[in-house]
Amino acid sequence: MSGQVRSRTRRQEAIVELVSTQRLSSQQEIRTRLAARGIVATQPTISRDVEELGLARVHDAEGVRYVLPGSPSLVPATGVLRRLLNDFALAFTPTDVGLIVRTPPGAANVLAEGIDRTGLPTIAGTIAGDNTILVLGHSGVDASAIETTLTDVMEATADGR
Repeated sequence: MSGQVRSRTRRQEAIVELVSTQRLSSQQEIRTRLAARGIVATQPTISRDVEELGLARVHDAEGVRYVLPGSPSLVPATGVLRRLLNDFALAFTPTDVGLIVRTPPGAANVLAEGIDRTGLPTIAGTIAGDNTILVLGHSGVDASAIETTLTDVMEATADGR
């Protein structure tokens, strides 16, 4: 194994450990923590590592942070979905194939990702454009059931009721 490959492997292993054990919200924070361990890396190198490792930047109750792929923290709690729905869902329109959700321009992908990752039992998946989402139900689930599910999430209180 060449020195360059060993260096990259060591750096990426350190990044995985850091992201797993600390709340890091920027590539600069990752770079600073690496430097404290004696691992010097440029911002473009950190950016490439983040991409190669498949790290995701997620929003949660405490703000933004990086997480590992497959991490349970990648799955938004219904509280996060509630906030996304209340912030971005402007209108619901039932159709024969699913539920259309209108959002402000540029918000559809964020909301659709939240819906998909929450794994609501009635919803099979979403298709998002710039300001429109088609929410598809599992076999036998109609648009009104999808709308009820999303409305229930929107109206739920923080204590789950």
